[in-house]
Amino acid sequence: MLKSEKEEMIKELHEKFSRTTSAVVAEFTKVDVETVTKLRKKFREGNVEYKVIKNTLARRAAQGTSVSVIADDFTGPVALCISYGDVVAPAKILVEFAKDIEDKIKIRTAVVEGRKVDVAGVKALAKLPGLPELRAQLLGVISQPASKLVRTIAAPGSQLARVIQANADKAQG
Repeated sequence: MLKSEKEEMIKELHEKFSRTTSAVVAEFTKVDVETVTKLRKKFREGNVEYKVIKNTLARRAAQGTSVSVIADDFTGPVALCISYGDVVAPAKILVEFAKDIEDKIKIRTAVVEGRKVDVAGVKALAKLPGLPELRAQLLGVISQPASKLVRTIAAPGSQLARVIQANADKAQG
């Protein structure tokens, strides 16, 4: 690789690392192409970028970004799962996928909002609800009082209608 290509790659990685909200470093051994393709598809669906990185270039690109706290873990054959929005998504997808082929995927470490997280932390992070789930929960909490208000306002009218209907039934019977 030419020096200019390396510098361009470092610049591109640095820009990505500076926008990163969370990133997980994982080691993949003896994973077939079909499995990697499935994993990449899951990452795309979760808006997570999956990158097999050249360690020396990634270490240089990480300088001055939140990813620099895990730069020492860029050794050997590793991939980086990067999220720019949902901090839970990379961990959730990787941990869920690794259950099936645990011996082939080894999670090393992660960075979440600039803080280094170990393997146990990544697994705990994977158990948290993701951004879509949190939004749904928040929507439920917000809409619940409005629903109760509608039922409360409608109750006297429906009670009155039942009393009138009962009187009408009594008068006919």
